[in-house]
Amino acid sequence: MSVIDPTPDVLPAARESLQTHARSFRIAARLLRPQEADDAALCYALCREADDLVDEAPSAAAARAGINTLRNELRGRQPPRPLVVAFYRMALRRQLPVSAMWRLVDTIAEDADPVRVADDTALVRYAYGVAGTVGLMMAGLLGARTARARASAIDLGIGMQLTNIARDVTEDAARDRVYLPATRLRAVGVEPDTLVAGQADPEAVARVAADLVALAEPYYASALDGLRDLPLRGRFAVGVAAALYRAIGLKVVRRGTAALERRTSLGRWGLLTSFANGIFSLAHPRVWGPLRPRDTTLHLPLVGAPELSRECPIV
Repeated sequence: MSVIDPTPDVLPAARESLQTHARSFRIAARLLRPQEADDAALCYALCREADDLVDEAPSAAAARAGINTLRNELRGRQPPRPLVVAFYRMALRRQLPVSAMWRLVDTIAEDADPVRVADDTALVRYAYGVAGTVGLMMAGLLGARTARARASAIDLGIGMQLTNIARDVTEDAARDRVYLPATRLRAVGVEPDTLVAGQADPEAVARVAADLVALAEPYYASALDGLRDLPLRGRFAVGVAAALYRAIGLKVVRRGTAALERRTSLGRWGLLTSFANGIFSLAHPRVWGPLRPRDTTLHLPLVGAPELSRECPIV
């Protein structure tokens, strides 16, 4: 049992959650030190708990009630469940921005109702809320404190979420959620409600999904800039995680409409190849060469968002 674990069951359950539900993160976590891997598992388990409270609820009302209870626990308005206590103890020790978890849970709460995303700005803000925040916490967990490292961690999270959205179009539509921006869908003659009804042109939808994969590319590139600020094990772990997710997005594009029929996965050979690519990414000039100016346009959609906490700065 970890010294930060308030009950004997929290950490084992967190490890099991990571092993069961997060294939790519599970592979990357093996490159971390045991304590870092356990801390990452606790962080992931709480994120997963929030996700499941909405996704696994029997009704929208139950989803709203469940996620609101968790929000109150995080803010000290209700007695916290053991996992929340464990997360706060770990976050205090690691000096993580706990408001990043607040923002993540607040954003997930929006999924309790039907989702329609208006445009790219709304999409990137959503991706920050559910994944850029995770990157921000992971940066702190791995000991990266520089502004460049935080910005790159946010960008990796956004890139990963864009990949997730491109991969899970059909699954999301079945839950009355359309994260593909309405502006992009309408440009190819598709209405979001038509996608939910299963009546959209697959070729058109596949083109928009491919557009999101392309939109993710500069975020993945920016993520490389922050690797130099991580300890060696952290560089390997983050590099591998980025390569795995990026490979999923590229495979979504290659599969075209088939990606809408069956969820895209890498398979054993794809995992091995992506793992190797992640290791070799540390030799990229963006990691060890001269510093490049940041692409400040990547965070423009986040500027002025009133809900972004001061503790989760956009840098």
